[in-house]
Amino acid sequence: MEKTAVVTGASRGIGAATARALAAQGCRVAVCCRERRAQAQAVAAEICAAGGTALPFCADVSDEAAVQAMFAAIRRTLGEPEILVNNAGIARQKLFTEVTAAEWDEMFGVCVKGAFHCCQAVLPQMIRRKWGRIINVSSMWGQVGASCEAPYSAAKAALIGLTKALAKEEGPSGITVNCVAPGVIDTEMMAAFSAKEKAALAEETPLGRLGTPGDVAAVIVFLASEAGAFVTGQVLCPNGGFVI
Repeated sequence: MEKTAVVTGASRGIGAATARALAAQGCRVAVCCRERRAQAQAVAAEICAAGGTALPFCADVSDEAAVQAMFAAIRRTLGEPEILVNNAGIARQKLFTEVTAAEWDEMFGVCVKGAFHCCQAVLPQMIRRKWGRIINVSSMWGQVGASCEAPYSAAKAALIGLTKALAKEEGPSGITVNCVAPGVIDTEMMAAFSAKEKAALAEETPLGRLGTPGDVAAVIVFLASEAGAFVTGQVLCPNGGFVI
């Protein structure tokens, strides 16, 4: 795939694995982050060392002006984005009655408004070219909800709704829009979980293990490729059978 791909939240975890996987398929990759510039630079450097093409970019995706500036820089250096992976997100475990309005707004700002801004940044040119791939990263909790994660569950559910609506709207323009809803993935976001808690989650997963960022990246690469050309408006679930 000799395409320009933009991956948000790509300084670590699922985003970093996705950036590496897309680069391995021949994509020029924009490794995007909000604050972890050094980590994003390290991911881009790793891709380049392996013979790929990647550059780091930093922006708060909840800020429209910052997103527009970031995409302008991507176009100047890597070309017009043809693949967009909306992976940027935050996690927070808290009783719903203790969630503040500011925390709720921050969750939706990053997870939902961020995807909104990025989609609006790429869609005009995708529509003109009659080709594009948009993949939104949700969560199994966006499908079934999670106790003490109401804002996260609600934001990830919103991404699923956005995916389905955009798939119908942009399909006639040759653009596919899909969603990936991972299960329990062993990333830095699980740093607060003890080894015992992780073992319990693995035991609850029918395949008997936690997922890896690579497990999710493989699904995203499929959706971005020609192999996924007739798949749109779908929610693919690399969750090890946790939610069926």
